[in-house]
Amino acid sequence: MNKLVFSFLLITIGLFALLAFKSGTEPAPAATNLKWYTWEEATALNKTKPRKIFVDIYTDWCGWCKRMDKSTFTDEKVAAYLAANYYPVKLNAEQKADILFNGESFKFVETGNGKGVHTLAYALLDGKMSYPSMVYLNEKYERIMISPGYKEAPDMLKELTFAAEEKYKTTNWEEYRNQR
Repeated sequence: MNKLVFSFLLITIGLFALLAFKSGTEPAPAATNLKWYTWEEATALNKTKPRKIFVDIYTDWCGWCKRMDKSTFTDEKVAAYLAANYYPVKLNAEQKADILFNGESFKFVETGNGKGVHTLAYALLDGKMSYPSMVYLNEKYERIMISPGYKEAPDMLKELTFAAEEKYKTTNWEEYRNQR
């Protein structure tokens, strides 16, 4: 019986030591103060203080969207650049709430089996629905570019810079992406 209690104590102490060591070696998640706006909030702000708009189009079931939220958008450089140069908007491509914009009402349209798409997401992506997708708009809501797919922080920063610094006026994205 004493051997059993002793073995149990050794295993318990070993597990506590392992957990204490492990938790001390994992990096803490980056803290960011990035404010995500709704479409309505961003367009209202843009009326008084024009700024480019970055739209992250996602769905609740998209694993890559969630991964970008946890890694790319929590990166301190990405978050700071977005906050300084854009009104960052989260737009759920399957949201049910209507959005009134420029005198037009954008709605959820059911496509069958309870699934569907919001017509604003559809319009911003020219009907090419893939998630995540980012849309860059200038201050007049003219589209600069559509960027589908998951992005690591360095790639996202390059895209953000390309649009914010208006590099698209002098070079195309493919050339700019391959620079440096």
